[in-house]
Amino acid sequence: MAPSKPSAGKDSKDVYSVILPTYNERQNLPIITWLLNKTFSAHNLDWELVIVDDGSPDGTQDVARQLVKAYAPHVQLQTRTGKLGLGTAYVHGLQFARGNFIIIMDADFSHHPKFIPRMIDLQRKHDYDIVTGTRYAGDGGVYGWDLRRKLTSKGANIFADTVLRPGVSDLTGSFRLYKRAVLEKLFAQTDARGFTMQMALAVTAKAKGYSIGEVPISFVDRVYGDSKLGGEEIVEYAKGVLKLWWTV
Repeated sequence: MAPSKPSAGKDSKDVYSVILPTYNERQNLPIITWLLNKTFSAHNLDWELVIVDDGSPDGTQDVARQLVKAYAPHVQLQTRTGKLGLGTAYVHGLQFARGNFIIIMDADFSHHPKFIPRMIDLQRKHDYDIVTGTRYAGDGGVYGWDLRRKLTSKGANIFADTVLRPGVSDLTGSFRLYKRAVLEKLFAQTDARGFTMQMALAVTAKAKGYSIGEVPISFVDRVYGDSKLGGEEIVEYAKGVLKLWWTV
């Protein structure tokens, strides 16, 4: 059955801050910003975009500054010197976000903003602390990956699910909606800031009794730029699973 049209509407209390870490995303950033503006405006939602750039050498910051002007007051740029990592970028961006809800997602079109209203609707309906996009439930899926990468991703989630029993179908997913207060507490309660951060946040959230809802999403491989995933990240992931099993 086709999903019903999202019914998210404006609540004067709710502001949605999207924290978007970037590194060499000059080509992707204007389009993802346009899509975010279109999505939030269509559903009459109060929003902002916090771009956290780690000193991209490709001109990403120049593009971001133009977007700050074009979409004022909805876009802000926060810069850092050097490539300091995805997890710390979210922590840094949270300091400047004004929303009581925080959305984290990728800048490379892997995550389409069209799913955000569905996540908001689900959160409002059940008052979830977290809503996570999932590639591995309902009509969710992965597009643009070869068989090897699909098997690697699915195998990583099966491995983590077997060891940790996190209660979510896509433990490594990085498209999520958080209550701000919950995300602040989770950042304080876990020291994972690298590739394993998303997994650590979900596992810690379950251990602390926070509620998590899931929205099926279509994950599409990046069109422009290079993937940040390599062999070191895969090793880090495996170590992270075992560390969480031991400590949480």
